[in-house]
Amino acid sequence: MDEMAFSTSRSSGPGGQNVNKVNTKVELRFNIEESSLLSDDDKERLYKDLSNKINSRGELILVSEKFRSQLKNKQQVIEKFFSLIIKTLTPPKKRIPIKPTMASKEKRLESKKIQSDKKTSRKKPETD
Repeated sequence: MDEMAFSTSRSSGPGGQNVNKVNTKVELRFNIEESSLLSDDDKERLYKDLSNKINSRGELILVSEKFRSQLKNKQQVIEKFFSLIIKTLTPPKKRIPIKPTMASKEKRLESKKIQSDKKTSRKKPETD
């Protein structure tokens, strides 16, 4: 896949002195616009839902620097990428509107009546 590129750099995460000499931070760049795997609708949905992770060149950028190992960070960023793509491209379930039952309507009205009675009993009696 030439739409995806990895780069490494020094991490600010755990590692002690190792942090200063080993490139463990992994950055994944996925070019959405050039991807042949995604349809136009998929690309549009990604642009809309992941706009804070996409740069001006249309690249989805994900970073991992949690682990001391470059390999583990690479695996994590790949998992993060796939879970994000799956979550974004899974269509939301269609909501089926339902009507409230007669019992639920009566229960709601009864609780409103009780609340109303409670509030009216707190008022000062009217004096003429």
